[in-house]
Amino acid sequence: MTIRIVGFIWLDDVVDKLERKHGVTPEEVEEVFAQRVRVTRMKTGHFRGEDVYRALGQSESGRYLAVFFVYKLSHEALILSARDMDRKERKAYGR
Repeated sequence: MTIRIVGFIWLDDVVDKLERKHGVTPEEVEEVFAQRVRVTRMKTGHFRGEDVYRALGQSESGRYLAVFFVYKLSHEALILSARDMDRKERKAYGR
C-alpha cells in the first residue's frame, strides 16, 4: 500500500515510551519512512479516514522496525509505537 506522509506528529509520552521500553528514537522512526517501507492497514480508526497502520522498514543503520501510526487526513503520521520487528514481520518485509 502506498501512502504519502508529509510530516510526523509526536506526543511526548509516546517518545518517552519508545526510548524507554523499545530503545527506539524518533529519528530512527522517521528514517524508516525515508527508505523502502511496507505499509499495512491494521484497523479502522475512531474518525473516518484516520485508520491505524503498521509500517515495516529499516533505519539508516539497518535496524528492522515496526512502526504503528494513525494516518491523519492532513497526510501526517501520528506515531503510536515503534519496536524491533518480530520474526513474522521480518519475513513479511522480505517478500
